[in-house]
Amino acid sequence: MGELKLMKGNEALAEAAIRCGADAYFGYPITPQSEVIEYLSEQNPYERTGMVVLQAESELAAINMVYAAGAAGKRVMTSSSSPGVCLKQEGLAYIAGAEVPCVFADVVRGGPGLGTIQPSQADYFQNTKGGGNGDYRNIVLAPASVQEMADFVPLGFDLAFKYRMAVCILSDGAIGQMMEKVVLPEQKARLTEEEIKAKYPWALTGRKRGTQHRVITSLDLDSARMEEHNRHLQRKYDEVTKNEVRYEMIDCDDAEYVFVAYGSSARIAQKSVQLGRAAGLKVGLLRPITLWPYPTQAIRNLIDKGVKGFLGRAKAEHFGRVGGIIHTPEEVLEAMKKQIIGE
Repeated sequence: MGELKLMKGNEALAEAAIRCGADAYFGYPITPQSEVIEYLSEQNPYERTGMVVLQAESELAAINMVYAAGAAGKRVMTSSSSPGVCLKQEGLAYIAGAEVPCVFADVVRGGPGLGTIQPSQADYFQNTKGGGNGDYRNIVLAPASVQEMADFVPLGFDLAFKYRMAVCILSDGAIGQMMEKVVLPEQKARLTEEEIKAKYPWALTGRKRGTQHRVITSLDLDSARMEEHNRHLQRKYDEVTKNEVRYEMIDCDDAEYVFVAYGSSARIAQKSVQLGRAAGLKVGLLRPITLWPYPTQAIRNLIDKGVKGFLGRAKAEHFGRVGGIIHTPEEVLEAMKKQIIGE
């Protein structure tokens, strides 16, 4: 069993990055995720593992540092909050086109624009639909606890290097700032240069005489090659969709109505399920863990089992604006009742 500590979600994310053998973190402060870079700076992981931590001059600089280090086969990550992630979108599109693995965390705040520093889920579309230009996807993991903030960092790196793509950990200000007990993993060593060369033959590790010339880029002026590259990317995304869907179902075996919620909203919906069950309502919760790929088939299976209705983002008008207002379990349950009885 790993070490048990009481930590903020942002701190758990940062500590997990050190312990999973990350090579570097490049970021820039922004509320409500500034604790990530603050914690890393305080811990000085370079003395612990050789991990580099650098505050870039901007979000644009940070994501391009990630692009470069990832192209060299390094386990590298960044984090930001909603306006900062907007600034990173060009770099993330380049990363997708060049098939560079990396992990980035988005600790979401309200928008649009600079918005508010309050918790929100307003970045859902930005991250699940790609965000930047071009036909691409990012794997999106949605933690609902401080423990998952830590757990999803090594998982994110595993998926990033398995598929050579960016993985987003889509948190929010509530989970980033809350404190809970978390079991931290044992420290893993960073990969050596020799191990990187052996595991990732695509990585830019320096060309020696007699070896093949390598180029990692998202630019190809030959339209036929670019078309084939896009087809290759779509085949990869199909593989991810087939193999990497993750979700949790709570009290769905006999449910007639099901909440669909992720992250901090799922915690509230879970309490609403408990209240509903106590009131005699057959309600359950489907919590997507991967927002892309989305657990579409799981929803279809519930429909086939006879579920009469769902309450999620599509039914948000029952309880307010989609922008991510945090509601009480009682308010969410009332929203479900309105849907059930048609008020």
